[in-house]
Amino acid sequence: MRITFFTIDGKEAGERELPESLVGGKARMGLMHQAVVLQQSNRRQSPAHVKTRGEVRGSTRKLYPQKHTGRARRGAVRSPLLRGGGKTFGPRNDKNYIKRMPKAMRHAALRSCLAAQAAKGAFLGLETYSDAIKTKTLHTFLTKIPVELGRRILFVLPQADRPLQLSARNIPRVETVTAAYLNPEAVLLARHIIFVGNAIEEAEKMFGAKQREEKQPRASKKSSVPSVS
Repeated sequence: MRITFFTIDGKEAGERELPESLVGGKARMGLMHQAVVLQQSNRRQSPAHVKTRGEVRGSTRKLYPQKHTGRARRGAVRSPLLRGGGKTFGPRNDKNYIKRMPKAMRHAALRSCLAAQAAKGAFLGLETYSDAIKTKTLHTFLTKIPVELGRRILFVLPQADRPLQLSARNIPRVETVTAAYLNPEAVLLARHIIFVGNAIEEAEKMFGAKQREEKQPRASKKSSVPSVS
């Protein structure tokens, strides 16, 4: 599959081949879903927190005798049954939402996401641009290439580039990410993905599928024990 690269003026600068090791695989929906859930879960925070009956302020003295009052049995004032008492099974801020996934699975999930977006024709390229790029220049570039302004657009950079990152930040729904931090959620949310410079090569180095070398059969060892005739 080939994608079109443009100059910062919006003119076509040629085409490049997308590496099969990066986008040539099959889109595996289950693996993609698992990777996105992992990202969202690892980003999750739990600020809600309530106290149990052991933490709430109050005496542990029994309110009144167990029998001979005609009333229901009562324990301490900190009981969850009473107003102002502790909470039972309430939210706690020490809950751990961290999930784990093997590195090979994470990379395979990202390649599946890239393959799914490649099938939709979501990839474009930006060849060169000035080091003193401004928001106006970048916005004009986006109006000249076949993208939908207002939809989410993701620039994939070969490395951190502060002028371009600051320029893109001022345009609504335009985001940037370096090739080393390319992730399934960012890829799937984007309507258009623009690779800048040699970002494709950098992404292939990080996440491209490695060809497994075929194992050579071991040579059988001949027995040193002489045969008995």
